[in-house]
Amino acid sequence: MNNRIKISSSLLGCDLSNIQAEVRRVEQAGTDWLHFDVMDGVFVPNLSFGLPVQQALNKVATVPIDTHLMIVDPIRYIEDFAKAGSDLITFHVESTKEPEKVIEKIHSCGVKAGISIKPVTPVGVISDLIPMVDMVLIMTVEPGFGGQGFIHETLKKVRMVREIADRLNKDIYVEVDGGINDKTAVECKNAGADVFVSGTYIFNAKDTAAAIKSIRGQ
Repeated sequence: MNNRIKISSSLLGCDLSNIQAEVRRVEQAGTDWLHFDVMDGVFVPNLSFGLPVQQALNKVATVPIDTHLMIVDPIRYIEDFAKAGSDLITFHVESTKEPEKVIEKIHSCGVKAGISIKPVTPVGVISDLIPMVDMVLIMTVEPGFGGQGFIHETLKKVRMVREIADRLNKDIYVEVDGGINDKTAVECKNAGADVFVSGTYIFNAKDTAAAIKSIRGQ
């Protein structure tokens, strides 16, 4: 088994009326991280969690919090989310004109930095930023809503990012988010991904531990 593989359970897919119990369920089932999506209704056409929810999550979580900012001008909130318990903060290159400053801000807060691209954004836009980050997130669906179908064309981007990182001898995670299940995880793994965000597949499973193991490849 590849020990680098991480499963990041997306709380968008959980029963929000009982979020503490849902967190406990996936932690006990073997999730490595908790994926926390922040949407502002501007960068993506949906609203989701904000700072108060992550602050509450931080009180109960026992695994790292993988915060995904889908908001405009993310640098405004980096310090707040770092203080709210983020272990890794990922932002979208499309959301700012100064991604280098956002990366620097994240690192200055003692948090790992990730950068993400939408399915339509070419890898070339972030190629110069890869040496600066700890993770690259390739969106395998259009960001904004859970439960969407996997876009197979994004696998090319996963391969490209992994190839760039290997060429630079840069040890980074390559994360995929959207439509991830036991079958699409295999395709992503073969392309070079090692962090798998999954929400509905994990939280809707009758056997949560089995669902997580199936993504992990066990």
